[in-house]
Amino acid sequence: MFLDNCNGLAPLVKLLKNGVIPLIQAAIIVVLIVLLILDLGKAVMAGKEDEIKSAQKLAIKRVVYALVVFLVPWIVNVAIGLLSNANGADDDPSGKATTAWDCWANPDSANSQNQNEYNTSGEETQ
Repeated sequence: MFLDNCNGLAPLVKLLKNGVIPLIQAAIIVVLIVLLILDLGKAVMAGKEDEIKSAQKLAIKRVVYALVVFLVPWIVNVAIGLLSNANGADDDPSGKATTAWDCWANPDSANSQNQNEYNTSGEETQ
């Protein structure tokens, strides 16, 4: 099976979970703050009521979009976790990572299990 024991995907999963996704989330917050300051600052400096209201509407839209993008990884984790538990994916008595969720949820243990099952020549141990 493709994802049986994660097939060495653990370093990639760790990079995504601990590096790429938090970096994107931090960048979203910084960009959102900068854009809000610029848009609202321009509208206030112009002094026109219409520009201030349109800048406020744009700011609200940007905050909503940022929240959606920021919360997507959490929503996906919860949904996949619920589906995985409903499917009985945690019932494997060997404790191996047998599903993509097992690999995503705990890449460290999946990687160590994968390394323990193979000796240095690449052959399975018994």
